[in-house]
Amino acid sequence: MWLPRISSTAVTALLLAQTGLLLFLVSRPRPTSPASGEERVHVLVLSSWRSGSSFVGQLFSQHPDVFYLMEPAWHVWAALSQGSAPALHMAVRDLVRSVFLCDMDVFDAYLPWRRNLSDLFQWAVSRALCSPPACSAFRRSEISSEAVCKPLCARRPFELAQEACGSYSHVVLKEVRFFNLQVLYPLLTDPKLNLRIVHLVRDPRAVLRSREQTAKALARDNGIVLGTNGTWVEADPGLRVVREVCRSHVRIAEAATHKPPPFLSGRYLLVRFEDLARSPLPEIRALYAFAGLSLTPQLEAWIHNITHGSGPGARREAFKTTSRDALNVSQAWRHTLPFAKIRRVQELCAGALQLLGYRPVFSEEEQRDLSLDLVLPRGPSSFSWASSTATHRGP
Repeated sequence: MWLPRISSTAVTALLLAQTGLLLFLVSRPRPTSPASGEERVHVLVLSSWRSGSSFVGQLFSQHPDVFYLMEPAWHVWAALSQGSAPALHMAVRDLVRSVFLCDMDVFDAYLPWRRNLSDLFQWAVSRALCSPPACSAFRRSEISSEAVCKPLCARRPFELAQEACGSYSHVVLKEVRFFNLQVLYPLLTDPKLNLRIVHLVRDPRAVLRSREQTAKALARDNGIVLGTNGTWVEADPGLRVVREVCRSHVRIAEAATHKPPPFLSGRYLLVRFEDLARSPLPEIRALYAFAGLSLTPQLEAWIHNITHGSGPGARREAFKTTSRDALNVSQAWRHTLPFAKIRRVQELCAGALQLLGYRPVFSEEEQRDLSLDLVLPRGPSSFSWASSTATHRGP
């Protein structure tokens, strides 16, 4: 798809205007902390497209202590689609900061017509927006359903999102539009925020398989990642977007683990989707503990059901969190991708594979052999798989 080109000067002027408005908005008094008086906890689930982030988002969203929004910065990219990812980093960061502080007036810059909860991107996947005080489709302690929430809560006033946000002890946002960690340093050092970052990663080969199933839906975002000045990119035979995603994960992980700044201590957690798929409850308990949450019996039952479905899920459910066989989902690429494409991903993402602990395959036989574990143990040894490759010839 082609959109009319806008000059770089015009884009810069628009970004400056947006930033000016956002600086005005963030300078105003904020909604108070929860009634209990405890300091509110802010969690950013930092990931990329098709990495299991919707599932992890739901792990937080369904918790009764959490106000959750899925990708609020979608609105920034939708309004400024002629920009590039780096150029939009500041606007995305400022919006995220305001939402963390429950200041929903920040959406004035991107939703001047906003009236209802349904004006927010993917609003119905947030249990908090389907529960009082936003809506009464579900009690706070219940597991919500997008299908039930939509017809009952869509026309509820937009202002209720801010009221609901202010009543929770935890605010969790899921974002796929940050490509380095340094842009988040002002949030990590902001005295008004108690920010913790969950960095969710997934095997790039599995990411590619999932991206190919949802190519049309990702076309605009692909264009912004590649800096095409508004031209949508559906076909990406050179796997340029996957390469950029891999590079971003390496940048983020290295910034957090190789001589990180002191303010990152205890605030960064790397989570692999494959570990969640293999051992959901232990991994989720650790995830909750990092965020200052506890696992309830009702959540434990829901997690078991949603990770022990009968199959990998239908293509029409690609952006939904439905009951699936999580382990099957994490291995599906080994059955479906041609080896030549896997080899190319491994070339483009060699650094990410090594740093994040994924073993490469060197033949189609290795690819199909599910007894060969490609997810390496966590810890220092996971970053060196020379012993496992020494007996192999090159691809």
